[in-house]
Amino acid sequence: MESHAMDDSASSKNAKTATPPGDTAAKRRSQRVQITMPILVRGNNGQQSFEEETKTAVVNANGCSFLLDTRVTQGQQVSLVNLKTAEELPCHVAFVGPGEADRLEVGVEFAEPSPLFWRISFPPEDWDPARRKLPTKTEKPGAERARIPWLRS
Repeated sequence: MESHAMDDSASSKNAKTATPPGDTAAKRRSQRVQITMPILVRGNNGQQSFEEETKTAVVNANGCSFLLDTRVTQGQQVSLVNLKTAEELPCHVAFVGPGEADRLEVGVEFAEPSPLFWRISFPPEDWDPARRKLPTKTEKPGAERARIPWLRS
């Protein structure tokens, strides 16, 4: 399972420069993490109930986004099941937009913030993704080779 954190804090320089005018990223209540996790979406379209398995694109403590074949509307009540834990939470559709190949991009918000639903650790609010792969100042090139015996050869 591959994940990449996205910084949405208002104090981040990257968030300010990467945020288009009018975007709500600066107002987000929790960090977003790009991660693919299997989920089940349950709901009703009129008298017809539906269940659809899909995968998350982005998660945070307040909800997630994903692609969905089933047509839903903004404000619609649905339930989300984490297929790894079988935990189910009520939520509502907060965003519906064009996705890929006749699928909708859907964003849902939990009825209550639930950071433990995903069973992942979210980065701290002051985390800067631009610094995640920079070498530390105390470690010199080749230091890893010296510390790990089987890399010394």
